[in-house]
Amino acid sequence: MNIEELREFCLSIKGSSECLPFDEYSLVFKILDKMFALLPLGNERLCISIKCDPEKAIELREHYNAVEPAWHFNKKYWNTIYLNRDMDDEEVKKWILHSVDEVVKKLPKKTRDEYYQN
Repeated sequence: MNIEELREFCLSIKGSSECLPFDEYSLVFKILDKMFALLPLGNERLCISIKCDPEKAIELREHYNAVEPAWHFNKKYWNTIYLNRDMDDEEVKKWILHSVDEVVKKLPKKTRDEYYQN
């Protein structure tokens, strides 16, 4: 997967948007105004940081060389996945969707229900 395919996948998620709130190199993807992924632009190695269930975050780090604790994030919840290593593209997409679910499940029940119904 290349950077454009990764960006297109993130934007294909229902209700997602992108912005550059920190600097011109940190592309943030949000769902319902909450961040679910960060794609650093201009890195030598293509990667994406995503939110994760704390137990699964550790499991992923132990299972894949491509997964590391996210730099500058709460390492309990955030992993960085380096693409084109030992995690295939479909698995990367699965964990991006998991990140969206982790963000949505922390929202008020009414907001969650509305998101999943539409």
